[in-house]
Amino acid sequence: MLKLIKEAAERLAPVLSATPVIFSSSLTDILGFPCHLKLENLQKTGSFKSRGAYNKIASLTPEEKTRGVVTASSGNHAQGVAWASSRLGINSTVVMPETTPINKYTATRGYGAAVVFWGASFDEAYAKAKTLAEEKNLTLIPPFDDEIIIAGQGTIGLELMSALTSFDTVIAPVGGGGLISGIACALKESGPDVKIIGVKAEGDCAIADGIAVKKLGDITSPLIQRHVDSVVSVSEAAIAAAILILLERKKLVVEGAGAVTVAAALEKKLPHAPKKAVFILSGGNIDVTTLDRVLRLGLLKEGRVVRISTNVPDRPGSLAALTSIIASCRANILRVAHERDAVDSPIGSTKLDIILEVEGREHAKRIFKTLRENGYEI
Repeated sequence: MLKLIKEAAERLAPVLSATPVIFSSSLTDILGFPCHLKLENLQKTGSFKSRGAYNKIASLTPEEKTRGVVTASSGNHAQGVAWASSRLGINSTVVMPETTPINKYTATRGYGAAVVFWGASFDEAYAKAKTLAEEKNLTLIPPFDDEIIIAGQGTIGLELMSALTSFDTVIAPVGGGGLISGIACALKESGPDVKIIGVKAEGDCAIADGIAVKKLGDITSPLIQRHVDSVVSVSEAAIAAAILILLERKKLVVEGAGAVTVAAALEKKLPHAPKKAVFILSGGNIDVTTLDRVLRLGLLKEGRVVRISTNVPDRPGSLAALTSIIASCRANILRVAHERDAVDSPIGSTKLDIILEVEGREHAKRIFKTLRENGYEI
C-alpha cells in the first residue's frame, strides 16, 4: 500500500496543497500532553475526501472517464468527487441521503455534480448509486473501500512525517475506514513506532453524519485490523464540547466527524497517555444551523449555560430585584420566560424560567447560593 500512497502523493501534488500541522498550547494544557492538529478542515472542498476522490478519478482509463462517474455520499466525498470531476472535465452524479444537510448538497451542486436524493442512510444511497452505474453505464467511485481511494487519504500520513520530527500517537476518525487505514498504512509501513487510535461516534449521532457508516469495507477492515491499535467511541455531548473548544480556543470550524478525535481525549477515552499526539481534524463542512445547536450543547456540557426556575411576587419591581442580584453575580441573562398560569405557582406569584450564561459549574453554584440567601427558592 505504501507504494500506492507515494504514487498518490505525486498525482495530488499539482492540485492539492499539504494542510498545516499546528501545535495547540490550549489543548496541551487541558489534556496534559503535547497536542498537534492536522487541519484537513482547511483542505480543498473542506475535507480530506478530495485527496482520495481526485486520486481515483485521475487514475481512471480514458474510456471510464468518458462514461462519467457516480458515487454516494452524505457530503464530503460528494464534494470531493464533484470537484475532482469538474477539474478533470468529467461528468459526475452524486446520490445523497434525504437527510443530507443543505450546505453539503448545495456545495456539491456548486462544484458541478448532478445530485440525486435517495433513502434515509448512506447504505441506501450507495445501493442506488450502484443501480445507476449499471443502468447508465457510469463508473462507480467508492467512498472508501478502494485501494486508490485509500492511497489518496494515506498521503496525510506522509505529510505528518514530513511536518513533525517525532510523534507517538495519531488519532483519526473512523467511518468506512478509508481515512484511518490510509494513514495507518503510510505510517506503519514507513517504520515509525506510532500508535494509531480510531474514533467512532456512539449510536445514531446526528452531528457526526460524516462517519455515519454502519460497517467497515472489505478492503479497509483487514487494513485496520493489521495497523490500527485501538478504536474507541465518544458521545454526542463530547463531540459538541470539542467543536466548541476548537472554535473558541483555536478559531477553527470543525464538523462533528472531524472533532471526534479531540472529543475522545476530552472524554478520557484514549487507551494510553500520549507523549506527543496528532489529532486529525478531517473536515469543516458543518451546517450553520447545526453549528448553532451544537454550540449550545457544548456550552451545556461545560456547565456554561444553566437554567433556573423560581417564583416571584406578581407585582412591579419583582423581576428587576431578581435580575439585579443575578447581575451582581456577574452572570449574563440570555432569556427570561414569564408563566403567570403555572399550576405549581402560588396565587399572586409568577413563575420565571431564566437561562444564564456563566463561567462554569462553580460560578453557577455561587449564584444559586446567593439567590437562596436572598429568599428565592431555586
